[in-house]
Amino acid sequence: MRQTGGLTRPVTPADAATIAAHRYPDARDLAERPAYAAWVESALRDGLYLGFLLEGRGEVIAGAGVTLLHWGPTRGDPQPWRARVVNVWTHPDHRRAGHARTLVTACLDALRTRGVTRVSLGSSDMARPLYAALGFADSTHEMNLTLRAARAE
Repeated sequence: MRQTGGLTRPVTPADAATIAAHRYPDARDLAERPAYAAWVESALRDGLYLGFLLEGRGEVIAGAGVTLLHWGPTRGDPQPWRARVVNVWTHPDHRRAGHARTLVTACLDALRTRGVTRVSLGSSDMARPLYAALGFADSTHEMNLTLRAARAE
């Protein structure tokens, strides 16, 4: 059951629980949703998160967002903001219909209007062709470290 059309609209703070469900769709992650929804609601109000939802027949069938990061100017780029694409989700009954491409493109257009020039994302193997077609390139330079919380004394 694929739908080719629908209503695309910007997310609002009232959509925070929906966005959290997109980020944590599995039942095992239900406990993560409330904290993320509260963060999304706050980030939307502060202008640090933006995104779009696609609705069809009165329900959300796809979504995508970006987190804005105040990074500071870097060599060759005086623009201090970076963005990370997050929460790209399409209902299984509506996949392979171009909805993710439409919504990620809407996010990228919104970033361009804000002057944001650097955008990153994490990707599944399945989504790599989509992101490559939108101009994203693989990077081998990212490393991660998880710091343990300082012990209270």
